Amino acid sequence: MTRTAGVESPSPRPRIHQTHPHDTPHFHSTLSERKLRRFNSLIFIFRLAAFCFALSAAVFMLAATKSVSPRWYDFGAFRFVVAANGIVAIYSLFEMVASVWEISRGSTIFPEFCQVWFDFGHDQVFAYLLLSADSAGTELARQLRGIATCTANNAFCIQSDIAIALGFAGFLFLMISSLLSGFRVVCFIINGSRFHL
Repeated sequence: MTRTAGVESPSPRPRIHQTHPHDTPHFHSTLSERKLRRFNSLIFIFRLAAFCFALSAAVFMLAATKSVSPRWYDFGAFRFVVAANGIVAIYSLFEMVASVWEISRGSTIFPEFCQVWFDFGHDQVFAYLLLSADSAGTELARQLRGIATCTANNAFCIQSDIAIALGFAGFLFLMISSLLSGFRVVCFIINGSRFHL
């Protein structure tokens, strides 16, 4: 508003300039806050499951060294399984901390724009990493059964099969987390918020 001889007229420019459409604060009702908290809790549960299965897969494969011969580190595919599951377990642990932060404080660790893309991009990369590692491990396990390695040392083959199955379960939960983080990206693109309110 500008004053001209005691009369107020609207200003041609607004007083508060938005530099970006996402800079405006969003109104959150109590109901939408509860929905957001439930959604974040659901993401946390899937990330916890991915962490547990990936860590268990790595531990099962590492425990296969008790046998005399063969050992998991003698095979490149099994080393890939251990490394991929270890990386996914560490990533899932970080994302669980980020989820707890978001549930307790109502904000993301990074700026919202960065957080939604960070989550979605890393979920995709690590899900494909885990899928490829477990696929390579599955093929090697099948080949080991074909050359009678498993008849000489059945415990090693059973442990490696369990580790690979746990890795596939970890992939499943990471894939679901990726779908949920993809939903958050789409909501952010459409609404400017990580959740459709």
